[in-house]
Amino acid sequence: MWVTRGGWGPCHPDAMGTPSDRAPLAEQVEELLAGGGPLTIVAAGDPVLRRGTEPYEGQLGPALLARFVEALRITMRAAPGVGLAAPQVGVPLRVAVIEDPAPVPEEVRLARGRVPQPFRVLVNPAYEPVGGARAAFFEGCLSVPGWQAVVARPAEVRLTGQDEHGHALDEVFTGWPARIVQHETDHLDGVLYLDRAESRSLSSNRAVTERWAQPTPEEAALALGFELP
Repeated sequence: MWVTRGGWGPCHPDAMGTPSDRAPLAEQVEELLAGGGPLTIVAAGDPVLRRGTEPYEGQLGPALLARFVEALRITMRAAPGVGLAAPQVGVPLRVAVIEDPAPVPEEVRLARGRVPQPFRVLVNPAYEPVGGARAAFFEGCLSVPGWQAVVARPAEVRLTGQDEHGHALDEVFTGWPARIVQHETDHLDGVLYLDRAESRSLSSNRAVTERWAQPTPEEAALALGFELP
């Protein structure tokens, strides 16, 4: 696919398929949006979270894509969360949204590199590590409610893709924003954070709040018996 300055365009006449090929996905989204308000978030165990997604190539059309993105925004904020991928509402399309007001204490901000992120739309995103540094922190997921686990991820990544208007994205993320874009992009590949987590760190939200609320997970690693990078 190539992207024109004004939006999406196929690399050849068949790249986007026929209207009948695209209709089922558009109809699915229209049906989801008909209910209004926040969408239902799919929980782990639903196959849609494991199948991966198809690249966005104009299947929804600009107006429907804009409505879908707005529904993702509303749903993410209502949850609340700092990111939401299309498969998490049952749509196998390579689209995600992120936003993080980062209302955290200064010591947490410094330890985790958590800084505010404006609302962003990621279309067909992919990431690759920048350098070899890794960071490990407790991480949760709206599709795995009630639980958190420590996940070691690259501390810095280069994200490529497009925005909702078809404009190219090529940006380096560090700290907590890097974690968010990795988490959401993983969803689009059928990967849950649990696949990358330290299994011995798995903790209920209550346990994390009462025992492991420190800026870093060193105490949890010692007490629960897992290694940090």
